[in-house]
Amino acid sequence: MVFGGLQKSSLIDYPGKISCVIFLSGCNFDCPYCHNPDLAKGIPSVPGCIDENSIYDLLESRKKFLDGVVISGGEPTLQKNLIPFCKKIKQIGYPIKLDTNGSRPQVIHKLIDMGLVDYIAMDVKTDPFHYAPLIVKDDIPDLILASIRIIMESSVEHEFRTTCIKALVDVHVIKSIARIITGSMLYVLQQFFNTGVLHPEFFQNNDRRYNDDELTYFKSIAEPWVKKCIIR
Repeated sequence: MVFGGLQKSSLIDYPGKISCVIFLSGCNFDCPYCHNPDLAKGIPSVPGCIDENSIYDLLESRKKFLDGVVISGGEPTLQKNLIPFCKKIKQIGYPIKLDTNGSRPQVIHKLIDMGLVDYIAMDVKTDPFHYAPLIVKDDIPDLILASIRIIMESSVEHEFRTTCIKALVDVHVIKSIARIITGSMLYVLQQFFNTGVLHPEFFQNNDRRYNDDELTYFKSIAEPWVKKCIIR
């Protein structure tokens, strides 16, 4: 496991729970707006600061204060030992929320099938057929669509999230995503903030941010297709 960071307590990362957030380093996407550039690049935490045993010890000691654990990234499903790591956390007694980009549906399926995740938040970057060239070199619609299907066909609580950034998201993209995730529990439209991003050069001399009225319009488009849609 390559750990990139640890937040001992959070009130916002796991809906309805006080959680510990564990960041795993390394990602297979190259989103220009990524706000965790070190994690995306696979840079680990300072050696010796975070390891599995120290995390287990922390979780054991904070049972009275924490309600859940969030495993985020980077992209957690790239980690070879993710499944035994989740098993241990579940044995300690915590529900787990997984943040994922949906690029490894077989891992998501296995985690669900083994009862190792209780909540999944999947980012849908844009129309699944248009990930290239800004997110990945080659389009990967089959992987993204498979992950969406696996999550929606499960009984696991879930949300899908789209960061609304010009060049990746517009009215047609919102309509496409909303139709693909029809009936999903929650669709989150996220505001873009141009601070500490992976590729700042992408934003030079370009206004990539939607205003509040535009996000509200996107929300009105998506709402009829999902159980709940919010702006975050």
